[in-house]
Amino acid sequence: MEILQATLDKMEQSFKRFMTPFVVFFLAFPVLIVTLIMYRNSNSTLFEAVSESVELRAKTHNISNDELGSTGSNNTTNGGFLLGGRGRVHNISDQNIVGDGIVRHNSSVSEVRDQKIQNVTAATEGTVTANNNNLSSKVGSKNDSLNTSSTNDSAAHVEIPDVKDKLLHGLLASGFDEASCISRVQSQFYGKASPHRPSSYLVSKLRNYEKIHRKCGPNTRAYNRSIVKIVRSKNNGAVGTMCKYLVWTPANGLGNQMISIVATFLYAILTDKVLLLRFGKDKHGLFCEPFLNSTWILPQKSPFWNDNQVETYKSMLEKDKSYNTSKGHLPSSVFLNLAHTRDDPEKFFHCDHSQELLKKVPLLILLSDQYFVPSLFMTPIFSWEINKMFPEKDTLFHHLGRYLFHPSNEAWSLITGFYQKNLAKADERIGLQIRVFNHASTPKQSVMELILSCIIKNQLIPEVLGMQNSVSSTSKNQTTKAVLVASLYPEYGENLKTMYLRKETVSGEVVEVYQASHEEHQKFNDDMHNIKAWVDMYLLSLSDVLVTTSRSTFGYVAQGLGNLRPWLLQRLAGNEKHFPTCKRDFSMEPCNHYPPKHFCNGKPIEDFASSFGYLRKCEDSSFQVKLVNGSV
Repeated sequence: MEILQATLDKMEQSFKRFMTPFVVFFLAFPVLIVTLIMYRNSNSTLFEAVSESVELRAKTHNISNDELGSTGSNNTTNGGFLLGGRGRVHNISDQNIVGDGIVRHNSSVSEVRDQKIQNVTAATEGTVTANNNNLSSKVGSKNDSLNTSSTNDSAAHVEIPDVKDKLLHGLLASGFDEASCISRVQSQFYGKASPHRPSSYLVSKLRNYEKIHRKCGPNTRAYNRSIVKIVRSKNNGAVGTMCKYLVWTPANGLGNQMISIVATFLYAILTDKVLLLRFGKDKHGLFCEPFLNSTWILPQKSPFWNDNQVETYKSMLEKDKSYNTSKGHLPSSVFLNLAHTRDDPEKFFHCDHSQELLKKVPLLILLSDQYFVPSLFMTPIFSWEINKMFPEKDTLFHHLGRYLFHPSNEAWSLITGFYQKNLAKADERIGLQIRVFNHASTPKQSVMELILSCIIKNQLIPEVLGMQNSVSSTSKNQTTKAVLVASLYPEYGENLKTMYLRKETVSGEVVEVYQASHEEHQKFNDDMHNIKAWVDMYLLSLSDVLVTTSRSTFGYVAQGLGNLRPWLLQRLAGNEKHFPTCKRDFSMEPCNHYPPKHFCNGKPIEDFASSFGYLRKCEDSSFQVKLVNGSV
C-alpha cells in the first residue's frame, strides 16, 4: 500500500506540473492572437500609407510640360522675349506643369501668402497630364510669343497646402466634371485667398438661376418651344412664354466684353431671364461653361444672331407713349444698345418704367461694352435685391467674375506654365499693366518716366544704385520681386529689364522682369490674341501689388478677379512733362465709363455721391462712376 500511495503521489505531482503550463498557454493564446491581428493591421495601414505617399511623389515628378517647353537664352525664347532681372536664371524644370511641386511659403511678405501649388492631388494630376498631352500639338504651335524661361534645376518640393473650399464658400455649384475644367478645381491654389465671402442670399440666387438655365437653356424642350413662339409672334406683340432670354452681344475688346458680361448676368438674375452669349469662334477657347449641364452660348442656328429685324428699345418707348403701355403693343423681341453711347433713350434704362416694359419682353438683345452695374443699383425696383445679394457693394465683380470666368484647359495650361516657370518662386509679385492709348503720338520716354515715378516713388520696387539721390542700404535684403509687364508693346518691359539686369538695388532686393506677350496692336476676332489677353489678365490678378492704366478695362478685370486696389497710371496727353500723380484706387470695382446723366424725372445728376450713397466718381475720370462699400 505504501508503495501504491507513493506512486499515486508522484502521478499527482506530475499531472500538476503538466497542467500548469497548459492552463497558462490556454489563457495566453487568445491574447496572443489579438495582439498579432492588431500588429498586422497596423503594419498594413502603415504600408498602405507609405505606398500612397510614394505613389503620389512618383506621379508628381512624372508630369511633363511639352506645351511650354521653350528653350534658349535668359533673354529670348522662340522669337519672343523673356525679361529677367540681374541676369538670374530660374531654377524651375521644364518638366514642371500644373500639379507638379508646390510653391514655397514666404513669411517675409507683409500679407500672409497662401501656399501655391504645383502638386494639387493625385487624382487631378492624372487628369492634368492627360489633358496637357492632348493640348501639346495645339498649344505648342501657338505659344511662340508666350515667353517662358530656360531652366536646369527642378523646383523646390514642399508639403501640400491646407485644402481650401474649392467651391469658394458656396459661390460655385458642385457636380461638374473636373477634367473638363481643371481651373475650376486648381485656381484656389494660386494667388491669395479672398477674404470676401458671398452672402447666403447671393448663393441662393445663383442656385435658383442655375435651375432656370437648365430648364430653359439651349437644346431643351422649353427652349425650342419658347423660341418658336417668340419668332411667330414677332409682329403681334409680346406673348407669354415659358422662358425669357437675354442675348448678350459683344463690342470692343476682351476687357470691355468681360465686364459687360458680368453686368448682363446680374441683369439676367434680376429679371429671371436666361443669359445667352453671341460668342464667335474667337471666344470658344477662352472659358469653361459656367452652368452645370447646360451651355451659355447662343446656338448657331438661332434666328437671333441677326438683330436687323428686331424692334429697338427706342421704338418701343415711342409706341409706349402712343398706346399707354399695353402688353399687346409690346414687341416679342427688342434690341437695346448700352455700348458707349450718348443716345437719349438709353439714358432712361435705369428707370422703373423702362424696366417694367422690358421685363415683359420675352427676348432682349443687349449690345454692351460697359460695366452698367451702377445703373442697376440706381433702379429702384432692383435696389433692395441687389443690396441683399451684395452687402459689400465693391465685391460685385469679384464674386460674379470668379463665378463666370474659369480659364479653359488650353488657357489654364498657358497660365500655370508661365506662372510656375517665372513667378512662382518670387517673394512678391508686382503686376504692371501699361496701356498707351495714342502710342504713335506719345513719347516712349515720357511713358517710361511716368511708370518709374509711380513704382519707385511709391516704393513698389527699389531704386537701382547709381540713380539720382539713391543711397545704398546697410542691410541687404535678399528677397526677390518679380514684375510682370502686360503691354501690347515690348519696349517698356525691355527698358525696365535693362535697368535691373546685373545691377544692385538700394535695398539689396533682386528685381526680375517678365512679359508674357506683346502683340503691338489690338486685334479683333482673333482667337490666339484673345487667349494671350486672357492669360495676361489672369496672371495680373495673381499679383500681390497691381499697377494699371486708368480707364483700361483690361486692368479692371485683373483687379476685380484678384481682389486688388490698384495704383493708377494716369493717362498722358501729348508731350506732357509734368506727370500726373500715381493714385491708389479706392475700390476694386470696374468703372462705368458712361453712366446715366439724368434722374428719371429728367433733371441732370449733379453729384452721384450725394444722390446715391454707394456710388463715387472714379479716380480715372470725373464723369465716370463706380461702386464703393460705404464712405471713402
